Amino acid sequence: MTQETVADTPAREQPPEGVRLARGPRARALWRLAASAAAGLIMYLAFPPNVFGPSAGSSSGLWPLAPVGVAVLALALRGTRARFGALAGLVSGLIFFVLVLPGLRPIGTDVWLGLSLVQTLYFVPMGAALSLVSRSRLWPFWVAALWVTQEFVRGRYPLGGFPWARLAFSQTDTPYTGFASLGGAPLVSFATALTGSLLAYAVITRSWRPVAAAVAGALAVPLLGALVPAGTGGTTATVAVIQGNVPRLGLDFLGQRQAVLNNHVARTRELAAKVRAGELPRPDLVVWPENASDLDPYNDPTAYAVIDAAVRDVGVPVLVGALTSTPDRKMVENRGIVWDPVSGPGEYYTKRHPVPFGEYIPFRDVLTRLISRLERVPRDFARGDQDNELTMAGTTVGDVICFEVAYDGIVRDAAKSQILVVQTNNATYGRTSLPWQQLAMSQLRAIEHDRTVLVAATSGISAIVAPDGRLLRQSREFTPEIQVAAVPLRTSVTISDRLGGLPEWLLALAGVTGVGLALTARRRAADTGPGEAT
Repeated sequence: MTQETVADTPAREQPPEGVRLARGPRARALWRLAASAAAGLIMYLAFPPNVFGPSAGSSSGLWPLAPVGVAVLALALRGTRARFGALAGLVSGLIFFVLVLPGLRPIGTDVWLGLSLVQTLYFVPMGAALSLVSRSRLWPFWVAALWVTQEFVRGRYPLGGFPWARLAFSQTDTPYTGFASLGGAPLVSFATALTGSLLAYAVITRSWRPVAAAVAGALAVPLLGALVPAGTGGTTATVAVIQGNVPRLGLDFLGQRQAVLNNHVARTRELAAKVRAGELPRPDLVVWPENASDLDPYNDPTAYAVIDAAVRDVGVPVLVGALTSTPDRKMVENRGIVWDPVSGPGEYYTKRHPVPFGEYIPFRDVLTRLISRLERVPRDFARGDQDNELTMAGTTVGDVICFEVAYDGIVRDAAKSQILVVQTNNATYGRTSLPWQQLAMSQLRAIEHDRTVLVAATSGISAIVAPDGRLLRQSREFTPEIQVAAVPLRTSVTISDRLGGLPEWLLALAGVTGVGLALTARRRAADTGPGEAT
């Protein structure tokens, strides 16, 4: 077509050049945002439970989709500017967290959506950072490291953080799980994300050799995790976990404190009767859940009497989850109390990480005036400062209370013991995703520290988890149950325990380093001449 012919073309057939050029980038941007949203959905499906796969009612999700979700987001941000990456991170994070945190709806839809939005904000700088490193030579490594950086910050700030829904917690019983004993949950997250970023690299690389190398690397990562040897040996102990159940579902159960205590007393007496009848083996120790007694046994004679009588009946130490008052009665302590059949209450652990807005109200004087619902927490919970290693009948037990199981450092301290215990109260969140996700965390912790984990839940899900992550016993929800099993007692120290928090710090620092190098390269390119946009 000649120049004259083009000039003679009517405007409706030949739109202005600027309009034609604008349509392409706009369409690509929309496709990238759609892919970012899809990444959030795909990652959600990797977590338990979800409504689209066989994982509903299970502590395992569609775990292979976790690296796929990472790959889709990495591809969506490949070659984009940081500002667009931030927007895409917002879209992806919002889809992901709204879908993965619906267990908070019993507290209030506003709480569920509000916390989901807060968690989404951590994906915004991560998205920008993923865009910045997308042109770097070590792009797959930086992508994986930045996932750990995001989880590092999200699990600490503000108010102690909220490390729920880390990539690692989607890998409960998978080829990646073995990495937990080498570098803890952070290394599992890194390995999962690295597989995804290598898959993404294979998609965008045109030469067959880099494609083959990327695919081989993506396959090698989970293979290496599956080859990590599990611990063996150790003596055994017989343990019992009591799930007494609550009178009814929801927040109202806290007003029925005596009934909840009576339920756990009754199940303990039933255990004692079955032991005497030879129907069950005699346990060496018994574990009650968090909030088994909301009546302070130190100050309520009736509560003390019924607990003491039940413990004497079963004849072995019982770890009693109870709420107690501080000496000045101004605050509450969430305790796990070792109750001996002869000497009564002895050693105890007080929860070190109370739940913000659930067990204490930050900025109480201001916020309670604005949000009347916060008055449901009339007294703040005190923070414990003592060790969470307790002794029961010669066995050392590391106590972790409720959502403390998500915090690496608290669980690592407890893992110095021979057995890990997770005392939890899931009655408010019953029949939602949260109990299943918490159980998945407990299974990962078992492998991470090579310890038996006893999960005692007021209304479920209670479980006895072997050091290799297998579920030896698992309860139904809202059903009184007694679980008894012989379990290994381990004293070995995993590589993860020896390294402590070092792997997470190094990987998080690597993510920051990748961004720094990308910004430096971009600045140099700007000084030497025009180049590709990052």
